[in-house]
Amino acid sequence: MIMVQYHRAGPGAPLAPGKQVGVASLPEAPKPTTARGPASPTASAAVAHRPPDGPGVRLTGGLLHDWQRRSHTASLPLALRQMEAAGNLDNLRLAIAGAHEGYRGPVFMDSDIYKTLEAIGWELGHAPAPNLAEFAASAATLLEEAQQPDGYLNSYIQVSGEPRYSRLSSSHEMYCAGHLIQAAIAHARVPGGAPLLPVARRFADHLVDTFAGRKVGIDGHPVIETALAELYRETGHGPYLDLASQFIEQRGHGLIGDSGFGRRYLQDHEPVRQSAAIVGHAVRALYLEAGVADVAVEHGDDELLATSVTRWEDMVGGKTSLTGGVGSRHSGESFGDVFELPPDRAYNETCAAIASIQWSWRLLLATGESRYADLIERALYNGVGAAISADGHRFFYVNPLQRRDGHYEGDDPGRRREWFSCACCPPNIMRLLASLGHYVATTAAEVLYLHQFTGATVEANLAGGALRVDMTTGYPWSGTVNIEVRKAPADACGLAIRVPGWSRDARFSVNGSVVAPGPGDGGYLIVRRHWMPGDVLRCDLNVSPRLTYPLRRVDALRGSAALERGPLVYCFEQADQPGGVSVEDLALAPGDLAERDIELPGVGRTVAIQAPAVRLDPAGPDGLPYLAEPDPGISGDPAAAVAVPYFQWDNRDGRAMRVWMPWTRPARSPAGPGPAADPDADSNETL
Repeated sequence: MIMVQYHRAGPGAPLAPGKQVGVASLPEAPKPTTARGPASPTASAAVAHRPPDGPGVRLTGGLLHDWQRRSHTASLPLALRQMEAAGNLDNLRLAIAGAHEGYRGPVFMDSDIYKTLEAIGWELGHAPAPNLAEFAASAATLLEEAQQPDGYLNSYIQVSGEPRYSRLSSSHEMYCAGHLIQAAIAHARVPGGAPLLPVARRFADHLVDTFAGRKVGIDGHPVIETALAELYRETGHGPYLDLASQFIEQRGHGLIGDSGFGRRYLQDHEPVRQSAAIVGHAVRALYLEAGVADVAVEHGDDELLATSVTRWEDMVGGKTSLTGGVGSRHSGESFGDVFELPPDRAYNETCAAIASIQWSWRLLLATGESRYADLIERALYNGVGAAISADGHRFFYVNPLQRRDGHYEGDDPGRRREWFSCACCPPNIMRLLASLGHYVATTAAEVLYLHQFTGATVEANLAGGALRVDMTTGYPWSGTVNIEVRKAPADACGLAIRVPGWSRDARFSVNGSVVAPGPGDGGYLIVRRHWMPGDVLRCDLNVSPRLTYPLRRVDALRGSAALERGPLVYCFEQADQPGGVSVEDLALAPGDLAERDIELPGVGRTVAIQAPAVRLDPAGPDGLPYLAEPDPGISGDPAAAVAVPYFQWDNRDGRAMRVWMPWTRPARSPAGPGPAADPDADSNETL
């Protein structure tokens, strides 16, 4: 077998390559020349779009920029403290010391360090941050010292003495390795990053040596697949991509073992190429899909890519909440059946929303289709945005769409927490927010595409030269987006902006002259011309409030409606309802939706929506929650219901909240609410 042994010259010294059998010395990884992000396809990859070749994207203003800065100044310092307080770093120190007791936390504690390090890597790409760089350098030293001579590194296994890879269904050994690799790639792609790539490559080489060409097992929690694919992209070392492909093709053949939840939970119930439905543990499923997409485009494997698209469509068509959250069941943190979308019992793990964004981004690169950017926007502003408190110090693991007064789950009131014993979500949020700029723009066929709207400077090298634009907007509060050209190639090129799927009457202009999307623009406005510095492409999206209704098959939501405004889902919190009326006793009614600019305690200024409603009788005639006859329609006193953005909920008290509200209307009305507002019709908006 191919093996590279490593030795340490002395205590505290970094590992150095020793005796080698069957391979030459590892080549130096190429230095990054552009602002590459978490997914950077090779030049030969079969993709329709590519990340910008050039300086890329720098966020300069707007809500996404605010979230990124908040993560840098509040969330990441919290994570650094928690790495010590929770025992993550101490576990590595125990491994270095050769201890066999004292390990703290679940088996995947190392992965929290790696995700935090990845977030730091992307943050260092924005600007120098001495405190973050110091932590990363110190952690890199610990990892070098803890790594074993053959490249293996896992503090739980090393301290517990458990045999390596003896229970891959639940040990998370390759899962932790995958996050190490992703952290190392982030640091390799930014100036001033920590020297993590040698550690990651030694572990990757160990995995190749141990598993390549063998049917000896695969990890129960995917992420190694996309990590190895990206490590191949970073280094050009083919065995990494080959092993990622092998792990994907070996799924569905019973090589993982039983974690206690069955094979569907582990996505090991049928081969990937034969699977048409997204099933099992949501985070595991979506991390696997990101790897499937990466391997498919690098191999030019249209069949493999098509299966991933089919499962994405299955997820979006009946397994995605209005907020973009996925994973409807607490049992197994898993997907449920098609249209099983309960608002109060929705699990919607934060990590699943992040994994959904990662998968959708890779499918966007592969296909160039705007629907993937639409879902990224929905999941980002709602499914991920709601997981963080306004001050950046507390986080949701579970993201329901309804909370009743009282306890949500046993003695858990359903509030955000500063940290978790299973702390996968907080550092995952941080690495996503640190890398947000990489999800804003792509290039294809001499066109610069803008997929997400925020204050940003975007620069890409096209064949004719550099195209640099400044994007300014108050999005999502305002629907106006201005894109001013700062530098342009000598020849004509294209500038494109996504037309959101929720948008009904978008207007566009160039230097004041009206332009419109063409029939073949595929969800984008594409303007090809000889651009000049000072030219302005303007987009005006109608972000007026709108009602959304569920499809009939969504039993848990039948007879209800939700409020949206632009990309934002809204919710009704008890704290905002006038006159002390219970949010549980309100039903929305036909009428005008009014916007109100308010000060939200603990949050700041926001746009609230006031909707006409009625106050219903909470009790049935016999004291039971049932009626002898169908509800005839509106019954009760007129009232007003006030909604705020879902991402801003739970920043005040722990009382009731609803996204979906009962919808009621007169039993007979000459005009009626009209077809577009008919709650018995299929939704006027689809995901």
